[in-house]
Amino acid sequence: MTQILIIDDEKPTLQMLTLYLQVCGHEVLTADNESTGMAIFDAHRPPIVLTDIKMPGRDGFAVLRQIKSMAPNTKVIVITGHGDRDLARQAFDLDACAFFNKPLDTEALENEIKRIEADLTDTG
Repeated sequence: MTQILIIDDEKPTLQMLTLYLQVCGHEVLTADNESTGMAIFDAHRPPIVLTDIKMPGRDGFAVLRQIKSMAPNTKVIVITGHGDRDLARQAFDLDACAFFNKPLDTEALENEIKRIEADLTDTG
């Protein structure tokens, strides 16, 4: 069971993702803002983080940068309701492992998480 942190200010998205990922067998931690998310990350160091880009205060790119500076091997998946190629390119330039637009394709998300888990198992 992989621990996953979700950081998203949209409560319906947070609730839907939490339920879906729990059904898939994951332990889910949640935060509805960047500062709470970073505190949870610092305390638990989950191997996978999902973060929204557009949030009040510091955005998901700031979250991505900070997580990668604290724990470079953490896999960060960026999600957004405002997706375009420039945002995706910026996310990948900051070492995101995946980029998904909302509404999320939960099956594609779970396949990406399975791929990450396989990589984490292979690298140890």
